Amino acid sequence: INHIVHNGGLYKRPFNEAFEETPMLVAVLTYVGYGVLTLFGYLRDFMRQWKIEKCQNATEREEQKDFVPLYQDFENFYNRNLYMRIRDSWNRPICSVPGAKVDMMERVSHDYNWTFTYTGRVIKDIINMGSYNYLGFAQKTGACQEAAAKVLSQYGAGVCSTRQEMGNLDKHEELEKLVARFLGVESAMAYGMGFATNSMNIPALVGKGCLILSDELNHASLVLGARLSGATIRIFKHNNMQSLEKLLKDAIVHGQPRTRRPWKKILILVEGIYSMEGSIVRLPEVIALKKKYKSYLYLDEAHSIGALGPSGRGVVEYFGLNPEDVDVMMGTFTKSFGAAGGYIGGKKELIDYLRTYSHSAAYATSMSPPVVEQIITSVKCIMGEDGTTIGRARVQQLAENTRYFRRRLKEMGFIIYGNEDSPVVPLMLYMPAKIGAFGREMLKRNIGVVVVGFPATPIIESRARFCLSAAHTKEMLDTALKEINEVGDLLQLKYSRRRLVPLLDRPFDETTYEETED
Repeated sequence: INHIVHNGGLYKRPFNEAFEETPMLVAVLTYVGYGVLTLFGYLRDFMRQWKIEKCQNATEREEQKDFVPLYQDFENFYNRNLYMRIRDSWNRPICSVPGAKVDMMERVSHDYNWTFTYTGRVIKDIINMGSYNYLGFAQKTGACQEAAAKVLSQYGAGVCSTRQEMGNLDKHEELEKLVARFLGVESAMAYGMGFATNSMNIPALVGKGCLILSDELNHASLVLGARLSGATIRIFKHNNMQSLEKLLKDAIVHGQPRTRRPWKKILILVEGIYSMEGSIVRLPEVIALKKKYKSYLYLDEAHSIGALGPSGRGVVEYFGLNPEDVDVMMGTFTKSFGAAGGYIGGKKELIDYLRTYSHSAAYATSMSPPVVEQIITSVKCIMGEDGTTIGRARVQQLAENTRYFRRRLKEMGFIIYGNEDSPVVPLMLYMPAKIGAFGREMLKRNIGVVVVGFPATPIIESRARFCLSAAHTKEMLDTALKEINEVGDLLQLKYSRRRLVPLLDRPFDETTYEETED
């Protein structure tokens, strides 16, 4: 797939990304596994109905038996009969800073994961391979903690008002100017919640008569925001530029359904790093298409800001592009900056508009002052404005850790998804029984991992997802790799046959994305 590198001279650096084909036997056995679990689920539901087996799940009261069920769908059945078997792999309570190592409260279940009991024991020094602590700013000592503690003593913890009323602090203004400078845009606005930054701002930008073109693997916050907007939504294949261009052409040629009027706006929604696939958006090509077809681009950099680019400025810097070519630059402070909240950056007119019309700006309480100070201090550290090179060193350390960890896993024979520069590393598990087994076996070996299954992924593409951090030392990574290798042999997870599936349906045409003169 390296032919993409030379496509019209759009890429200034190698772009290596692959998704290995699922072996046929593994795919068949995965479907068989889910089939067996589903049959047993129906059998157990039958036994619960006839009081042969104790019914642990919530049911309607006797006087509500004639009501229309509040919810009754496959997810309910799945939660009761499949998810419950491996429920102990999620919601594990930690009792320390989510840094490179964490402390976890031990819990046990005596009723097959319906309820949990805490033993009172704390499992110490678990290597944390699951938190989005990309640059290692989740810490309880250091400049960020000291600055946040000082602001806490001065401003308190809460603001108790919205930005438009009595909740606009000088710290908020300072943060927004700093973020705009960091991104290289005219203006920026900060929000108290990353999810709401997408879900509440997209409806302010588009509405009825507008068209949204969304990547099929976009985050739930982007999907919700698109649905709430009332705009028409069309989906293109993940990172597939032929699919996106076809939708753009059809939108311009045919216009709106029935009336055939031109769309008021066409907005393309993409992410910088896709958090379940570990892939990086083909931004140079998306921008070329955006310019060619006169549409707008909304870029979600939740996972890429801080984690990509020589100085941590995200996927735009990673590809050496101009920030002005992205109409709406969105990101979150919850990952690389070790804080909470989100931001939107762009032209001053855009930000002024959102200050008035965004639901997150008008109705949500302002960001907590200590959280704001955590972000300010970490951003200044990354930019080198604190007088040190610690921030740039962390960005480089993350890149080194990412390449080393991915290379070693591939050498061991695991199927690994995504881009070689992405700190999100999905390791494919496939079979339902191996989801819980992998999480438990890794925890036994003092490694904390995140395992992911349906509905966060397609039902046969269950995986473990590792998130690398600049705080991970080589010794920690080697320890984790040794245990992953051992568990991989134990559970027979080394499926790789080094057969790569091309991401695109046809070869690239170098003339496809040439910009028109006008």
